[in-house]
Amino acid sequence: MNALTKTDFHFDGQTNVYHGKVRDVYTVKNDLLVMVVSDRISAFDVVLPKGIPYKGQMLNQIASQFLDATADIVPNWKLATPDPMVTVGLRCEGFPVEMIVRGYLCGSAWRAYKSGVREICGVKIPDGMRENERFPTPIVTPTTKAEQGLHDEDISKEEILKQGLATPEEYELLEKYTLALFQRGTEMAAKRGLILVDTKYEFGKRDGKIYLMDEIHTPDSSRYFYADGYEERFAKGEPQKQLSKEFVREWLMENGFQGKKGQQIPEMTDEIVKGISDRYIELFENITGRTFEKADTSNVSQRIQKNISEYLKTI
Repeated sequence: MNALTKTDFHFDGQTNVYHGKVRDVYTVKNDLLVMVVSDRISAFDVVLPKGIPYKGQMLNQIASQFLDATADIVPNWKLATPDPMVTVGLRCEGFPVEMIVRGYLCGSAWRAYKSGVREICGVKIPDGMRENERFPTPIVTPTTKAEQGLHDEDISKEEILKQGLATPEEYELLEKYTLALFQRGTEMAAKRGLILVDTKYEFGKRDGKIYLMDEIHTPDSSRYFYADGYEERFAKGEPQKQLSKEFVREWLMENGFQGKKGQQIPEMTDEIVKGISDRYIELFENITGRTFEKADTSNVSQRIQKNISEYLKTI
């Protein structure tokens, strides 16, 4: 099982390349983006030392399916997926914020709430809530879009407007799109016996119009619970059975790592790596309703280079 953890492609017309925590984004003719979703995995803003086989393929194919399924709500950047690990799309000028929407109190929001915090990103949260409890209505809690190596920071709507990160009209649209996308994702998840707990969206502008960018409703950007058993587990105060990257964070925390200075990443044995890969496949099949078909990884870099190059010749 080969994992793709590094790329160094050179395409005709290539004008830039950006290596993110998980995605390597190549700019072609300053107009198109070629996004290669690697098998790298990050948690607590740290890239872990081993890649997860097939993770990039799963993320890319889930995102592709949901981009197609939500194109009636907001235009998105996707043009094609010439390879299982690649999406090619329109280059947009990204807003420097990520729109996070939460339907339930859990994860980092719960950790903050448990420590006494009752307001996140300017949104007040009532006393007396319990872990994994559903909010009366989903809440939008944006973060800054940090530069590489820095942590994203919570930010309120008021601060976004004050800093000029979006105009009032733009922010209104961003929030409208965010809630509509989350509602669609919630409905699609429910049909698969899942609960879409929280997720994040990234938006950009092109020719004055707002586009949805990057990934959508993947386990890297979203958290899912199984609907079956949710109420019983919640009533008993038990952890929810979930499909998300949170299990990776929990494993790291159990082994003394939260991305803080001086902490060591625990050893990622072959068993741990395979277990993470299997959980990603489980999510893929549950959320898409399709059997996951593993692409040939005998020479994954060569395959990707060939597929992208051939696609670029057609446009």
